[in-house]
Amino acid sequence: MAILDEDYDFLVKLDADILLPPDYFEKISAIFRSSEKIGIAGGFAYEQDRNGQWILNHPMDKDHVRGAFKAYSKKCFDAMGGLREAMGWDTVDELLARFNGFEVRTEETLKVKHRRPIGDAYNAKARRSQGRAMYLMRYGLVISSIASLKMAWKNRKIKIISDNLSGYWEAKKKEQPFIVTPEEGKFIRNLRWKRILGKLI
Repeated sequence: MAILDEDYDFLVKLDADILLPPDYFEKISAIFRSSEKIGIAGGFAYEQDRNGQWILNHPMDKDHVRGAFKAYSKKCFDAMGGLREAMGWDTVDELLARFNGFEVRTEETLKVKHRRPIGDAYNAKARRSQGRAMYLMRYGLVISSIASLKMAWKNRKIKIISDNLSGYWEAKKKEQPFIVTPEEGKFIRNLRWKRILGKLI
């Protein structure tokens, strides 16, 4: 972020292992032009199955943009103060965008080919890092436990819960500095509870 100049309308964070459709940036630009309220935009990830077919792999909520290909409007990026240099940055950025009054927009017609499946590097160490991220984002123990349970259910792997919470307690014990302010943390928890309760009703 330190080397950015001010001469841009939106910027895009990209991983090296993706293939974008030829009109990707044109459509992203159109999304941002459609409304000043849109702060983050992106397409959907497709990954190859064993038969070589590209299939949709979007495990998060439909209004989540994968970290491998996220675009930010200049106003949103400035309002967030840039990206947090910590595990979980691609979750906290969307929460902070909403905290600052911006929307996150996904476009299903933008099919991004991701060469490395999302779970390839997701081992126990990564899961503990995920748990630390939950602590650093001020989720609190209850929301962190619910999020870990959801991840375990989706991946059919019960050990995810203990790995995540191990990372959470490790960060708490070390009193690692939070990556959001108390006010931002309160907003994040309220938003998480709203979504959790919304899925139960």
